[in-house]
Amino acid sequence: MKLKTEILDEKALDRALTRISHEIIEKNKGVEDIVLLGIQTRGVPLAHRLAEKINRIEGVLLPVGMVDIGEYRDDDKKSSQSIKQRIDFSITDKIVILVDDVLYTGRSVRAAMDAIVHLGRPSSIQLAVLVDRGHRELPIRADFVGKNVPTSKNEIVVVMVNEIDNKDGVSIAEEE
Repeated sequence: MKLKTEILDEKALDRALTRISHEIIEKNKGVEDIVLLGIQTRGVPLAHRLAEKINRIEGVLLPVGMVDIGEYRDDDKKSSQSIKQRIDFSITDKIVILVDDVLYTGRSVRAAMDAIVHLGRPSSIQLAVLVDRGHRELPIRADFVGKNVPTSKNEIVVVMVNEIDNKDGVSIAEEE
């Protein structure tokens, strides 16, 4: 894989998450009944960061959980060995903010919604993504977007988060 260009450095990534945090609060007129669910893998640390930022703004620490979509994927059968969901709170009648790193075809989000409805009945599900790269195959759109990045189908959006990759940033790469 050959990196072509950096589209978000550490500071820009942090600013995008700060803006998303404010937008979540504004759209929902506060943080009452909101829970954050990060899609495994990089959506989880992003969800925790959003919770920390919202806590600094509103003084309320939102519950954060992890949703593993492996058994709900329709396009990746090798993921069938699923880690169980790590959600130790009820999502019934809550506003679920689903958090992911990149929105591409929409299949991961669809799988996450399937997983969520097996866990309870939220009052609504909203989607927050760090990068929306287009090329949707399903009618899914994000409510909160850090950065829209038009890409070709042969490009790859590489998201790195400190908690997993020891570095923050978003780049576009091409397979060699």
